[in-house]
Amino acid sequence: MVMLRPFHVAFPVYDLSSTRHFYETVLGCSVGRTSDRWIDFNLFGHQITAHLVDEARSVVPTNAVDGHGVPVSHWGVILTPTEWHTLADRLRQAQVKFLIEPYQRFVGQVGEQATLFITDPSGNALEFKAFAQDESIFAHSK
Repeated sequence: MVMLRPFHVAFPVYDLSSTRHFYETVLGCSVGRTSDRWIDFNLFGHQITAHLVDEARSVVPTNAVDGHGVPVSHWGVILTPTEWHTLADRLRQAQVKFLIEPYQRFVGQVGEQATLFITDPSGNALEFKAFAQDESIFAHSK
């Protein structure tokens, strides 16, 4: 059995204060090392680093997936179904605006999953998803 190691993702942000509030308070990430230009967060055991940038990026293109415009540039974590529901409830309670509301995608098909999309204060798109069985994560259609 392969033991997965934590991944690392670095991403641009325009304001460290609102970024810290979002990831620490709204998503519940603990904070690691910080500087005046970046912050490390623990996102479900993975290291993510918000780097302060001085200029805005252009709009992120989307692709149609299951009837929704999914941002081409996005990242996130695959959670257990229980963790996913807990996070979805936490985001609703915090009145976070969903880019794509929580729902079950590809119902009855290979790769059926619960998914939701949000953006952080700098417009970075995040997807959180859950599969009923882990074997479905990399399953492909016949």
